[in-house]
Amino acid sequence: MKIIVAGAGAVGSHLAKMLSQENHDIVLIDPDENKLRQVGGSLDVMTRAGSATSISDLLDCGVKKADLFISVARNEETNITASILSKRLGAKKTIARIDNQEYLYVKHREHFITMGIDYMIYPEKIASHEIVGLLHQTGSTDIVDFSGGKLSLFVVKIDEDSKISDKSLNEISKSAEQQEFRAVAISRDGETIIPNGDFVLHIGDFIYVIATQDGIENLFESSGKKKYEVRNLMILGGSRIGMLTAKDIGPQHNIKLIEKDREKSYKLSNMLNNTLVINGDGRDVNMLIDEGLEKMDAFIAVTGDSETNILSCLLARRLGVKKTICEVEILDYISLAENMGIDTIINKKLIAASRIFRFTSAESVASVKCLTGTDAEVMEFDVKPDTKITQASLNQLNFPKNSLVGGVIRGELSFIANGYTLIQPGDKVVVFTLPSAISKVNKFFN
Repeated sequence: MKIIVAGAGAVGSHLAKMLSQENHDIVLIDPDENKLRQVGGSLDVMTRAGSATSISDLLDCGVKKADLFISVARNEETNITASILSKRLGAKKTIARIDNQEYLYVKHREHFITMGIDYMIYPEKIASHEIVGLLHQTGSTDIVDFSGGKLSLFVVKIDEDSKISDKSLNEISKSAEQQEFRAVAISRDGETIIPNGDFVLHIGDFIYVIATQDGIENLFESSGKKKYEVRNLMILGGSRIGMLTAKDIGPQHNIKLIEKDREKSYKLSNMLNNTLVINGDGRDVNMLIDEGLEKMDAFIAVTGDSETNILSCLLARRLGVKKTICEVEILDYISLAENMGIDTIINKKLIAASRIFRFTSAESVASVKCLTGTDAEVMEFDVKPDTKITQASLNQLNFPKNSLVGGVIRGELSFIANGYTLIQPGDKVVVFTLPSAISKVNKFFN
């Protein structure tokens, strides 16, 4: 595919990195030559210094032959204008990053499609949606649902009280009454491993597990995780993620939101009816304690500063808060924050990239999720007739290394895959894969 990415900021450069591994023809356009120089020096992409809202610059980028135009600049108006122009100039499909939730309402969406914007992405809204889901599944550090929850991917950290530490995956599988969950990947010391049955779990490992609805309780019991209800919640930072989370979490929770800016605090207090908004600095330890941090069931840090978020979550853990969720936008800090004991990391770059990356995949790819803290992706495929994946059982197919079929959804039935599973046309298949194997995996489904 020929893909033009407008905006060489954090989202655009990370997206260009992902797409460059897929052998696409990529052009990255941005007015800042220094940003382009940094990206172009490390990635196999073409760069163009210019404006995405300039017709001549877009034509120079080859917009007439573009299969996909993605605008992820900081400014929403730039993204909307650039996408409209690109569609009129010949781009087949356009995606714009936005900051306004009302644009996503069904009654408004048709206006943007008519103007030439095929899809709009609001990373902060997606992040808040993930946070709300994690507050309902308290035993997991991350969760991804497939086909309405018929299969789910959970990320669980192996703690000292886990029943499955120092056991191999084969031993765990034999001890289970029936196979309702399966470990598809392990993150250990910053390395992502696609395991075989002899792999032994250690304390501190993050295991990525595909589970059926019936297997969720057994998964948490085996890993030593206890589910609990989140009633008292503190949010640090009145960012869009913080505000949207407070709105979406529901009136059954007791929510305190702490915002440093006084004027913003007043605005938030008028917007959020079910939330107590406090004007305060999250770096003030005494203030957090005075506001009852140690009595909270969950603590969410979503200020614009990664260091403040990490340190405040560590304080919350030390005071006994059961669940900590931390926004970390500096990619190099993610594994550090996880190893320090923070439960869940939220990163807008990966969230935006996951949604956009799906548009560059084959038609058989129903969804893609880039997992925070790993190099891996989990993909959901719609199985077409006469594809390679349907020709034999999984243990006979020579499925690519660094990838694994985790589970299958067949109509209303969902089950965990094993070597004897025979995939059928019409199935939905969940695959966990490292970037090096994605192109090989796609060949089995197309």
